[in-house]
Amino acid sequence: MAGARTPVARPLVTVLGASGYIGSAVVALLRGRPVRLRTVSRRPCTVAGDGLAELDVRTADLTDPVSLAEAVAGSDAVIHLVTHRSAAGDWRTRDGDPEGERANVTVTRDLIESLSSGRAGGPPPTVIYASTVLPPGGPAPANAYERQKLTSERALRAASAAGSLHGVVLRLPTVYGHGPVPGDLGRGVVAAMIRRAVAGEPLTMWHDGTIEVDLLHVEDTAGAFLSALDHAEALAGRYWDAGCGFGHGLGDVFRTIAEIVGRHTGHPPVPVLRVNPPQGAIGMNFRSVRADSSAFRSVTGWRPRAVLRDALEQAVAAHSASTGHVRTPTPPHTGLSTKEGIHL
Repeated sequence: MAGARTPVARPLVTVLGASGYIGSAVVALLRGRPVRLRTVSRRPCTVAGDGLAELDVRTADLTDPVSLAEAVAGSDAVIHLVTHRSAAGDWRTRDGDPEGERANVTVTRDLIESLSSGRAGGPPPTVIYASTVLPPGGPAPANAYERQKLTSERALRAASAAGSLHGVVLRLPTVYGHGPVPGDLGRGVVAAMIRRAVAGEPLTMWHDGTIEVDLLHVEDTAGAFLSALDHAEALAGRYWDAGCGFGHGLGDVFRTIAEIVGRHTGHPPVPVLRVNPPQGAIGMNFRSVRADSSAFRSVTGWRPRAVLRDALEQAVAAHSASTGHVRTPTPPHTGLSTKEGIHL
């Protein structure tokens, strides 16, 4: 028909590590957008409910460069959430661990190579990369994980400077909270302490409890990635902290978890104890962390919305229900401290 307009193809957004803790939250938000959404992970990514996105669910070993190239072929944007799970079941990478190096560095380099060589015209693709908050005053990695993340950051920034892609680095603090996958609380310190408290075990600290952490809810984290996607050209070539911007004393957080769990289980709150650190404990466990997201907020308009106390209540309720340690909770007591709307 004369004058008919050729339909514009929906952008292809690929999420690497889509079945993971943060990945599942990112996918849940992207599900509501009019995009072609390709999810890639070692295990199938379950996407619940209806949405506007056209889904392409894939499984692949992304440490294999051929599989990675196939996974990202034709992508307009890639959200890179691939991470290494250590033998201990957490994200920490030990020095000399080749699997950690492969997941945290080699995958990024292979991704850059695939996107740089596989694009035939058009604007460069966007890569949004999940990194970790480093100490203020310049990069000073405290361990293998931080060194590897910084290496990947530099590779993306170099590729962005060369015009091969729009590389955006989001540096994240501690991510917590109950995500879209039932029962999934993540692998961070908050999740670990909720599990311990529900099991009736004491909550232990290697310090006096004044060490502070910036806590970012998993849904706010997912929102930050979508905001970065929407403002990729303005953000490209730099790293950006994404967090609440202030710290919470771990002693206060642990005692709040113990109190909430006690109400949900009907048992007295478990004790919060200071213990001697194990041999080999690394420096990052003894430093306060804050993510100054003011620059990221000014460009994107993003801001965290979760209320910490409410989020802890939700996480405890979900884990208590999944383990059968639940009773009708009594109303929470008041008088806990408040900072910028975040309740401890």
